[in-house]
Amino acid sequence: MRKPSIDMSIFKERRKTLASKIPNSALIVASHPEMIRNNDVHYPYRQDTNFFYLTGFEEPESVMVFRPGCQPEYTLFVRRKDPLRETWEGFRYGPEGTLATFGCDKTYPIEELESVLPKLLSEVENVYYRLFQNHEFDGKFRTSIETVRLNQGRSGLGILPIHDSTELLGEMRIKKSETEKAWARRACKISAEAHLQTMKETKPGMNERDLQAIVEYNFMRLGAARLGYNTIVAGGANACTLHYVFNDQEIKNGELVLIDAGGEYNYFTGDITRTYPVNGKFSEGQKAVYEKILKVQKEIISFIKPGIVFKALQDTTIEMLTEALLELGVLKGNVQQNIEQNTFRKYYPHGVSHWLGMEVHDAGLYKIKGESRRIESGMSFTVEPGLYFPMDDSSVPSNMRGIGIRIEDDIIVTDTGCEVMTADVPKDIKEIEAVVGSA
Repeated sequence: MRKPSIDMSIFKERRKTLASKIPNSALIVASHPEMIRNNDVHYPYRQDTNFFYLTGFEEPESVMVFRPGCQPEYTLFVRRKDPLRETWEGFRYGPEGTLATFGCDKTYPIEELESVLPKLLSEVENVYYRLFQNHEFDGKFRTSIETVRLNQGRSGLGILPIHDSTELLGEMRIKKSETEKAWARRACKISAEAHLQTMKETKPGMNERDLQAIVEYNFMRLGAARLGYNTIVAGGANACTLHYVFNDQEIKNGELVLIDAGGEYNYFTGDITRTYPVNGKFSEGQKAVYEKILKVQKEIISFIKPGIVFKALQDTTIEMLTEALLELGVLKGNVQQNIEQNTFRKYYPHGVSHWLGMEVHDAGLYKIKGESRRIESGMSFTVEPGLYFPMDDSSVPSNMRGIGIRIEDDIIVTDTGCEVMTADVPKDIKEIEAVVGSA
């Protein structure tokens, strides 16, 4: 029997918390579909985040039904044992093994879902389910809901009220427990060490893909289960494309390289961006831009503490970066005029922060009742100001054209401020110049 790597009591405690939020209701979460090419090549599988968050179960073709106060309360539908398929695709727990290992009250083969699910739903008053995320299961869910209605006969009742579970589970995940903080720190430590090693091995003339290979090798070497997201390695002007995906160009002497990459540990991911000269020495134009962005990032990090409105981070970043653009000679006029006219957006088109956790852009509300929410202890997010100057933009001084710089760290909010979980990666100019190419 394959033993899970995480203590099942963690998932039980999460379900206990959930139970108090959805009385007289059922929550249904389906596993993430497998991705299989036509020629039977399987892509690496990652479980649906919410499914794993509540179950710890990582097999595809599975469905969780959670009904607080009912019996059975916690039910999993899973694949049957199949020695032939397991020879090709790996171990399966099967209904019996799942029941013995994952703390369920009841398990069924996935083939019995459509006959059993209506019976489970007939005993509740509400259903929580996220439609349009898993089209394969959506049809089965709709059929089950309609079966419950038909079984009520001429009662005059309609279908069960269906509530989107996105906000419910997102708000559970947004504040990290002590165990989750430890996993987040581990993911960030792995990611930071991989970035540091990549800096050390960087040389002019390398291909972007060479650096991608180094950083991703180090994620796995240091204990990551997988990438947190697709790695970005953008040399020179390629860094002006925010989600650059090609990673196949030579990085020339004198150019900067921007690496945005993170490794995942226990379903928590790091998300780090560093930008540095491949030859280990900033030019005057590169240095001028870099120093402005680093100053903004440090200022925002020092500003973070419980009670601050989340939107204030972006507002402050816009104001500071607009001022920087004026000082660099890219914009004209004054700060307020440029903010009102949105001229800064050409060079700073993204946000400074996003929630971070079990996904790189993690779940959780940014606004509550239409107002930007206040930051609380236990929340985790990125801080990532940047400026991007296209090569063909004649309004930018010539020694800064083709420069794209982003500096990104991951923080977790404490009772009095914040902890920078990715502080092990150099970002001060002197530190970077001492490290790059030093391997």
